Amino acid sequence: MNRKKFFLVVLIVVIVSLFLGFDGHTLLTLENLQAHQEALATWIDQNLFIAIAGYAAIYVVVTALSLPGAAIMTLAGGAFFGNLFGLVAVSIASTVGASVAFLVARYLLRDTLRKRYRETVAKIDRGISKDGVFYLATLRLVPVFPFFLINLAMGLTGMKLRTYALVSWAAMLPGTFVYVNAGTQLGQISSTADIVSSDVLLSFVLLGMFPLIARFVVGFVRRRKVYAGWQKPERFDYNLLVIGGGSAGLVSAYIAAAVKARVALVEKDKMGGDCLNTGCMPSKALIRSANVADTMRNANRYGLESVPVTGSFRKIMSRVKEVIARVEPHDSPERYRKLGVDCIAGEASFVSPWEVEIKHTDGSSERLTARSIIIATGGKPALPAIPGLEDMQPLTSENLWALQEQPERLLVLGGGPIGSELAQAFARLGSRVTQIERDKRLLTKEDEDVAALVLKQFEADGIDVRLQHSAVEFCMEEGEKVAYCEQGGDRVRIPFDQVLVAVGRAANTTGLNLECIGVETLPNGVVPADADMSVRYPNVYACGDVAGPYQLTHAASHQAWYAAVNGLFGSFRRFRVDYRVMPWVTFTSPEVARVGLSETEARAQGIAFEVTRYGLDDLDRAIAESEDYGFIKVLTPPRKDKILGAVVVGSHAGEILAEFTLAMKHGLGLNKILGTVHPYPTWNESARFAAGEWKRANAPESILKLLETLHGWRRGKPRTHNGNQTVQSVSEHHDS
Repeated sequence: MNRKKFFLVVLIVVIVSLFLGFDGHTLLTLENLQAHQEALATWIDQNLFIAIAGYAAIYVVVTALSLPGAAIMTLAGGAFFGNLFGLVAVSIASTVGASVAFLVARYLLRDTLRKRYRETVAKIDRGISKDGVFYLATLRLVPVFPFFLINLAMGLTGMKLRTYALVSWAAMLPGTFVYVNAGTQLGQISSTADIVSSDVLLSFVLLGMFPLIARFVVGFVRRRKVYAGWQKPERFDYNLLVIGGGSAGLVSAYIAAAVKARVALVEKDKMGGDCLNTGCMPSKALIRSANVADTMRNANRYGLESVPVTGSFRKIMSRVKEVIARVEPHDSPERYRKLGVDCIAGEASFVSPWEVEIKHTDGSSERLTARSIIIATGGKPALPAIPGLEDMQPLTSENLWALQEQPERLLVLGGGPIGSELAQAFARLGSRVTQIERDKRLLTKEDEDVAALVLKQFEADGIDVRLQHSAVEFCMEEGEKVAYCEQGGDRVRIPFDQVLVAVGRAANTTGLNLECIGVETLPNGVVPADADMSVRYPNVYACGDVAGPYQLTHAASHQAWYAAVNGLFGSFRRFRVDYRVMPWVTFTSPEVARVGLSETEARAQGIAFEVTRYGLDDLDRAIAESEDYGFIKVLTPPRKDKILGAVVVGSHAGEILAEFTLAMKHGLGLNKILGTVHPYPTWNESARFAAGEWKRANAPESILKLLETLHGWRRGKPRTHNGNQTVQSVSEHHDS
């Protein structure tokens, strides 16, 4: 913090301290104003303009510093100055004060937040640039939102001061009038009988009803605005139409069918989406084969003879296809038709917010209407714009499964979950793998100690991990494929046979004709969705990889529930998606499973925490299976057992994490886990042992000392023989 900011903070603290120290908050109460009403009214009558100027100045200070009493001062404006002068004074003073608070928040905090949360701030600024005026007006119109929070929050955005002040003034005016008018009536109360006068009752009815009326009006105006120019159909073919048959689409359609809605599911390729066909299922099948190969190669760990691994890569890939074929019926059109879903093979594009055109696989087309439409078209691997990369015919997590010959030298671009899982799998199957990551560690979303343990195993598996390397060029040199990377200013040459690209994903939005309905996507194709999963229109939704922010199958299913329920019943009530407890697992060896905050995230957010650590090398089951490596790390608030986050690194990490996820979801602390009986010997005992470590670290020392004294007193004095003590303590006896 620079010197100017420091002095401004000190000045604010001093003013607020003086205000509270001299009981300024007790002055701005209804009782105090009524007690001094006559004296103030007499003085104001004689000094009207001075009084208005002084009143406005105090109001500006109160608003700018977010001091308590703004509502009472608004009522006082009506009580002492009447509707006209009171409204003018309050509306101008409140706008000036709000603008000052806006500027102070921007000056003190925005640069810091932009440095720490660059992407989040950029996302907020994009939203403010597009719809900021409308949202600000909405917040100002509905008095249930604390205005001082609006001042501070908007100051952190990129909104212009002029826009902020003008919109705030206009949007606050109706509410200000209601409060000022109520103040004029309060000023006329001289006895308890006046409280039930019609004017007073009307003012309070307006005061109480205004938030509800404003919310209704805002909602109505928003709907009229967004649907302007569109003609809503008189009837609909479906209650819900889902575009995309992946995890998000299947769950959405399933929910709609379960509640007896008429639902259509449009899929242009294979049902099951990435998870079944190119993602979760095939990758886990391949990883299993790779881990079996590693076990055979290192069978001496289990008292057996290690054997060289031989086999056919074609057979391994054939097994992968068999796994897909066995799971496929779970996601098949036949199953969903039996559930009541109209499964349509074709490609959908928007015609209006309620209508899509379907191009069937046989070349025909038709138009279908639905009250609500869900976009669940998933994602695809992103290819970076590196010169020469496309000429290498790169592998991705999408086309990898067509391989029949195992690459002898495999280059993997990317050190995230997908790149790391596949790099280790191919290494354990016998490929010479070089993995490139431009950051300083693998798995950059995890803590350094987590990434370090994974890196150690990768090196043991023979993977050539090149950290802080950025691929800049691909080319052919004398018939050999070569990648050139930059590392610390040096140019590094890496020859390879095939390259696997795993540097991120992009959303599938091509062909949806989203521009027809005015829906804009982010640079990676993601469709920004609101908290209820709606996209611009209250009846159009997005979920899964196409909506972000998580590229996870279970996150897609989670979002799909909200999209489907809001799509079917949003006219009555809308639910906001809850991401507070979102677990994920990286299926490397060791597995990495996490839910909630990491240490890095907690520090970045300024959250106080303690770390409890339990080593899996202490777990009996892990020792018995010769997999005694890894750890559990749990974050809790200081001296409290509430779980802020947990990470498990080791064998069966995904299964162990489930207990922490359940506890976080339902507000159970480590004491509850410690008090739960766990069967022995199991991997999940490690959760209880981790809770025990927390308990031991947070043991109440003062109480334990008192208990030690109590137990000593209850044992009585030690027996003596000829003046010598004859009874040894347990520890002394053990030592002897």
